[in-house]
This record gives sequence, structure tokens and C-alpha cells, in this order.
Amino acid sequence: MKLFDAHCHLQDPRIITKAPQIISSAVASGVSAFAVNGVSEKDWSLVKEMGAKYPSVVPCFGIHPWYVAERSPQWFETLKSFFETTPTAAVGEIGLDKGSKGREIDFSEQVTVFRQQLELAKELKKPASVHCVRAFGDLLEILKSVGPFPSGVMLHSYLGSAEMVPEFAKLGAYFSFSGFLMSMSEKKAKKMLKAVPSDRILLETDSPDALPKAESGCLYFVDGDPSLPEEGNSAQDLDSASYDKPNVSSDSMKLTKETLNHPANIHIVLGYVAQLLDMKNEELAELSYQNAVRLFSYEGSKILLDREHMRLSTLFLGD
Repeated sequence: MKLFDAHCHLQDPRIITKAPQIISSAVASGVSAFAVNGVSEKDWSLVKEMGAKYPSVVPCFGIHPWYVAERSPQWFETLKSFFETTPTAAVGEIGLDKGSKGREIDFSEQVTVFRQQLELAKELKKPASVHCVRAFGDLLEILKSVGPFPSGVMLHSYLGSAEMVPEFAKLGAYFSFSGFLMSMSEKKAKKMLKAVPSDRILLETDSPDALPKAESGCLYFVDGDPSLPEEGNSAQDLDSASYDKPNVSSDSMKLTKETLNHPANIHIVLGYVAQLLDMKNEELAELSYQNAVRLFSYEGSKILLDREHMRLSTLFLGD
């Protein structure tokens, strides 16, 4: 069973020093690719380096709405140059936010920066990973004015209504689900998931955030996470680990909102979404994996190159 983490932040300062172990253990659990999203000019070089170092990392560059006020006067030219020198990259994380943190950032500036990046994604024929908090009406209006998006646009950690799904889908949207889905009522989540076309469903972790709600014995933890009690803040040897043999077995462990989310916890998201959709885990894993491969198979992408290598290998072996 292969999984594709369609949105995460492995360059985050909270986990960057642990990235080799995190990627290795997640890959061992069955996660074969990670779309690593930058959030500001400050981390694009790190994301680019990770993309060059790890075959499983798809780099993505963008300015997250929380960091709009920190952008430099040359930010857009810098962004374009990153795409010119990194053809493997997608666009993200970009978006709109009217939540508690987003309200601190001028919304008209958010819209301007978002629209520029969205238009660039369309021009470059690359998918864009979109953050949206309490601004789905604004988002739909902008997507309608700039779209449609033949190369796709991904609504990451989607928590919008079921009613808006068809409108977004018509424009080329994919819908990605993380541990944040568990904050929505089960009834509402099920209704929304059932509205999503099966060829547009993606899974993600948003690591190191969005820790899924689960017994601690079912979770992977980041080695050395300072939020964990001392007996639980180091990982076991993961050579023999799998998604149902987590690093920490203590069900009584107290977790806080600061607890770091390991990308191998995508298995928890998979199980939850599959349950709500009345699907088998293996069926949803294959479906979401193929959807992600399709979305990330733009010109120059690693995924497209891997598919071409596999095709040529098959032809060669067939001869």
C-alpha cells in the first residue's frame, strides 16, 4: 500500500534537524512521496535543498497568507526565479485567511498576493496548494475570476461545506484531507466527503501540524519532541516499524496541541476518511495515491519523470 502526503512542511524549524529520520520512517511505513510546501521567502531555499536531496520530496514555493506582510519588494521576481531554476516544483502554500491569525494580516494584501501566485501557477501550468480559513466565499470568487485550472488547484486540509464542493470541483479543484478533519462533526464531515468526486480526493498530514485525534499507541511521534513526556519523546528503531506498530505504545500519554505531527500519521487520516466514505483502507489509499500522482505530473515534475522511467523500463523488459 502506497500513500502520497499531498501537503506538509518538513522544512519547518521545529523538525528540520530530524528530517532524515522522519522521511526514512515515513517511507518505511508506506509513504512514497511528500509535497513539501514553503511558506515565505525565508524557507524557499531549504525546500529547494530538500527537493534536491530526497527523491521522495516534491518541492513547492509560495507565500502563505500569514507571511504576506513580511514579503520583500522583490518577492514575486524571486518566486519566479525559484520556479525557473527548479522545474520539479509546484506552487504552494498560498491562500486566504480570516481566522484568528489571518485577521492580523490586511485582507486586501492577502488577496493581491494570492491572486498573483494563482495566476503564476496557471501560467506555469503547475498545481497550487491553497490554504483557506473562513474565506471560502472570497476564495470561490477569485478562483472563478482566474480559473478554470486545467493543471489543478488543491484545497489543502479542506474544511469547507459540502455545498461548495461542486463549485470548486468545476474549476479543477482537488480536496485534500488532514487530521484537522477530525475537528469537524462526523455528520458534517461525512456529508462533505460524499460530495467530493472520487477522482479529486487527496490525503495529507500538514506535518508538523494537524496531529490526528487518536490513541497515542496508534501514532508516530517525532523523536525528541519537547512536548512529550521524557519516556515518550524518543522513537524506537523504525527498521521494523509499520503504520500499525507506532513508536510509542503508551495509550495513557498526555498529548498537547503543541505535539508534533509525524507524516507517517497519514495512516490515521486514511483510516478515518475511509471509514466515513465506507471504503476499505487499501481502496482509498490507491485512489488517493493515483489522484496525487495525476495532480503532480506537470511538466518537469519528479512524479512525471518517475512515471516515464517506469514506462520505459516496462517497454525494455517487454522486449
